[in-house]
Amino acid sequence: MYEKSYPNKRYKHTIEFLKAHVSNTQSILDLGVENPFTDILKSEGFNVENTKGEDLDIDTSSIENSKAEVVTAFEIFEHLLSPFTVLKSIKADKLVASIPLRLWFSTAYRSKTDMWDRHYHEFEDWQFDWLLEKAGWEIKARQKWTNPTKKLGIRPLLRWFTPRYYIVYAERINN
Repeated sequence: MYEKSYPNKRYKHTIEFLKAHVSNTQSILDLGVENPFTDILKSEGFNVENTKGEDLDIDTSSIENSKAEVVTAFEIFEHLLSPFTVLKSIKADKLVASIPLRLWFSTAYRSKTDMWDRHYHEFEDWQFDWLLEKAGWEIKARQKWTNPTKKLGIRPLLRWFTPRYYIVYAERINN
């Protein structure tokens, strides 16, 4: 997945945000399979378990059966057809989730070789906020950051100024 580039900036912002809102003494269920960020979480002392690669649009049993105190979802919800269902199935009272923001100057991401590596949703921040609210979550903190590239052109220039990632810390307000 990261053959050409490793998302150092995204990982740095994500771990700093997580550490500001979640104690490493709290157990975490991270939605998605183990990945390089899982190793970073563990190296920072977090007790993290990942889902096993099941299609979360169809099978939420690992979420429903989890005893984790916190659920994390880093760049997962844009891949789901029904993120609302997943958000409603979470039993934990705390959620840290990030998404890539919709870029008005770029089409939705779609890998031509990996069926799982496609974005069904390209959220704007207000849409993601609304989704969380409707699913019973209250956002307590949020942050955005850009993702500039070292390429030439209009779109690479716009990436220096246009936020690409959005992360939130939310708490459950109803079940």
